[in-house]
Amino acid sequence: MHNNIRILFILCAGLLWGALSGNAAAQAGAAARTEVFQQLLTDYWQNELVEHPTSATYAGNNDYNDRLPGVSPADHQRRTAQDRAFQQRLQAIPLTSLPPPDQVSHQVLAFVLKHDVALAQFDGYRIPILSDSGFHTSFNGLVKATPLRNENDYRDYLKRLQALPVWLDQHVANMRQGLKDGFTQPQVILDNMRSAFAAQVTESALTHPLYKPFQRIPASIPTATAAQLKQQGQQLLQDGVIPAFNAVNEFFLNEYIPGARDTLGAYQLPNGAAYYQALVRYFTTLDDATPESIHQLGLREVARIRAEMDEIIEAVEFDGEFQQFLDFLRGDPQFYVDQPEDLLKQAAWIAKQVDGVMPKFFGKLPRQPYGIEAVPEDLAPNYTTGRYSGSPLGGDRGGYYWVNTFALDKRPLYNLPALTLHEAVPGHHHQSALGLEAQGVPEFRKHLYPHAFGEGWGLYSEKLGIEMGIYKTPYENFGRLTYEMWRACRLVIDTGIHAKGWTRKQAQDYLAGNTALSLLNVRTEVDRYISWPGQALAYKMGELTILELRAQAERELGDQFDIRTFHDAILAEGGVPLEVLRGQIQKYIQANQ
Repeated sequence: MHNNIRILFILCAGLLWGALSGNAAAQAGAAARTEVFQQLLTDYWQNELVEHPTSATYAGNNDYNDRLPGVSPADHQRRTAQDRAFQQRLQAIPLTSLPPPDQVSHQVLAFVLKHDVALAQFDGYRIPILSDSGFHTSFNGLVKATPLRNENDYRDYLKRLQALPVWLDQHVANMRQGLKDGFTQPQVILDNMRSAFAAQVTESALTHPLYKPFQRIPASIPTATAAQLKQQGQQLLQDGVIPAFNAVNEFFLNEYIPGARDTLGAYQLPNGAAYYQALVRYFTTLDDATPESIHQLGLREVARIRAEMDEIIEAVEFDGEFQQFLDFLRGDPQFYVDQPEDLLKQAAWIAKQVDGVMPKFFGKLPRQPYGIEAVPEDLAPNYTTGRYSGSPLGGDRGGYYWVNTFALDKRPLYNLPALTLHEAVPGHHHQSALGLEAQGVPEFRKHLYPHAFGEGWGLYSEKLGIEMGIYKTPYENFGRLTYEMWRACRLVIDTGIHAKGWTRKQAQDYLAGNTALSLLNVRTEVDRYISWPGQALAYKMGELTILELRAQAERELGDQFDIRTFHDAILAEGGVPLEVLRGQIQKYIQANQ
């Protein structure tokens, strides 16, 4: 009996030791996989900084401010090979073997690499321009994001100026290849882009936009050194940069415009149908999204919003039809200002009203401030109504809400509350600044912008303005509906142009007939959709997902629902694909039940 007990004790002890050893081995394996994953994230981000030094600057990493990325076909092929290698390393790490925070990063990186590899096969770098911006204007924005505080900063800036002509030449070579391949922007939208190209060419270096940093050299830099920096900058601009921009302008006028395609939709590009489908999946972040399903969703949204617009027209007792009401909004002087400063002041006033009620709707507010300024003059004529321009933490600037003050008779005040909510707070500034401050999130995710998440949040923020009490008049609420209708029309127009054979005029008539946007905005917006296939789909698809998740949280949490914690949960992880966002909110609901 004693021996049997001893044997049993030995067996139990062995089993216990085996279990403990097994647990230790499992924990060691899990730790090893986590370490491998963290090393992958580190390697990926370091590679991104090296391969995309301008993006590094925007991210607040100034170690690469002395260089520009190569953009030749060989450069793009190398980066695609690197993406495939990272993809293979990621796929070797099972998602479920990682702790929950790392699982989110795994999913996000998988999304990025999947779409980078998928889109690379179409060589989209052959079209490095949009209707309102492109490689020819991007360096100006880069300069604003670059800290210029000491002599070394200026030396780095001089090196970038020295590298700029080669970078411009590579883009032109890519566009020439696009001309040969029939892979270009449509000719019909190019005339309106002439001014942005011409603005980069000046007779004197002293009047060039890129010389401005030398006009504000800090007093801490010795006078003799400052004079030397100015002289070198002037010479680089006069002898290299300005001639290079002039060559770009001449190429655009004399080769690109005459040689560009006379078709319109992306489906008419070489392998265009597959290209557009890939763009749809990328910009919506949804693998099951199709042009046809999105087109039909857009038609339903347009009908729903139109019914709400009709209710407002009836409420204000307007004597006329829908189109007459739109004409009234577009033409009545009460809705417009005469001076750019007045439009900026009104935007600032609205923004401060929103700032005051933010704590009621958000538990966490970002530290980074934001300002308001006009869209740069060289961009404004062909630019959208407004946009957000972010800044890295620790930069010399906060974020900026851009307001277009060009053609003031086309910038109605009734749209301004919705625009401000979208671009400033609680829209893009709030969302982006919080993303930069996110704790426990790898660096690559802090600077990631999945369009459906980012633009969906911006559009959701416009509707949130109702609860915030920002819309003071029926006309401002109609302006909000006009903006929502604008985004619903995008679903119809983008898919109509790029998959269903719509003409430019057909798209313009559809947007003008359903919204109170000025006709100038109608033209610039439609040209934007033509030049940037798929991106316009992100707004509504993201907003509808966020509204659906909020309705689910309200329904399942009941009295436990807290609007502040819900919004914080939406934004807690920074920008993520919509399916990842769904998973986050499911966990939020479970944790609060």
